[in-house]
Amino acid sequence: MRAVLVEAFGQPPRVADVEEPACPDDGVVVAVEATGLCRSDWHAWQGHDDGVRLPHVLGHELAGTVVEVGPDAAGFVEGDRVTTPFVLACGDCPACARGDQQVCARQLQPGFTQWGSWAERVALPRAEVNVVPLPHGVDAAVACGLGCRFATAYRAVLEVGRVRSGETVVVHGCGGVGLAAVMVAVAEGAQVVAVDPAPASRSLAADLGATAVAPDEVTATLAALTADGADLSLDCRGSRDVVAASLACLRPRGRHVQVGLLGGADASPPVDLGLVVARELQLLGSHGLSAESYPALLARVADQTYAPQRLLRDEVGLEEAVRRLVALDTPGAGAGGITVIRPGL
Repeated sequence: MRAVLVEAFGQPPRVADVEEPACPDDGVVVAVEATGLCRSDWHAWQGHDDGVRLPHVLGHELAGTVVEVGPDAAGFVEGDRVTTPFVLACGDCPACARGDQQVCARQLQPGFTQWGSWAERVALPRAEVNVVPLPHGVDAAVACGLGCRFATAYRAVLEVGRVRSGETVVVHGCGGVGLAAVMVAVAEGAQVVAVDPAPASRSLAADLGATAVAPDEVTATLAALTADGADLSLDCRGSRDVVAASLACLRPRGRHVQVGLLGGADASPPVDLGLVVARELQLLGSHGLSAESYPALLARVADQTYAPQRLLRDEVGLEEAVRRLVALDTPGAGAGGITVIRPGL
């Protein structure tokens, strides 16, 4: 099959013919209809994730059709249209027993701990715990974005950030996950300030219902836009400067949610704990969404409470995906929405 193969960290991958994935006994093989191009893929390609072993195939956001079912994967048949969270939980550890599959102690991740979905087919272990049937009418391009960016934003805003109608929310970084966070927060009745240096991203955030936009995290500007303090602020970019700005823009007892990955020089940002104590701020992390929460999310997509299709920018084949990946760290490269990869193009 054709796949995007990473053979050296930071060096351009190539589209290559590779072996078909073997079907796990407890899993399925999925013919990939659509898969996402995400900032997390860039981090994996750069070597920022210790779980990646070369050679490697990226891709953790996916939707497609089951083409093979393992003997221990009950409940699935060939032809099922499915998606999956990027965290493949074990279902048995203490975290899973508490219902916290997204932080499973024995988690696997396509595109990180194993070959991913930038390919014509991908193997998914632990299907009974993690593989989610797609409702009729949910397009693969929309569904693949649920696997990481939209699902991550949904959990960050609702389950971790606990947003309430009428609150003020600041979203720092309006790439795919940030724009999804804007959409979710607006749908829940929040007043949203969207921060991003790219005009295209700010424009789309405004179209999605953000009441104000800003090109940077200037503390005085955010204070003015939030009436002197946000209830909830999310770092959807992953930057030490954004972490500091996010904390500074919160009202007393406000909530900061860290969503964006922090890599390279930003991996261990300083945190003003004096400010945290003085204002009784809450620092929270958010990591994906468990398969158990997918039905509620999919129901809101099906009834059009959320419209993730509005975040789609364009669709590309595997060759163009390589070019987009390499360019992803240039200013404005990820602006204006989500890029979806169609391996069949």
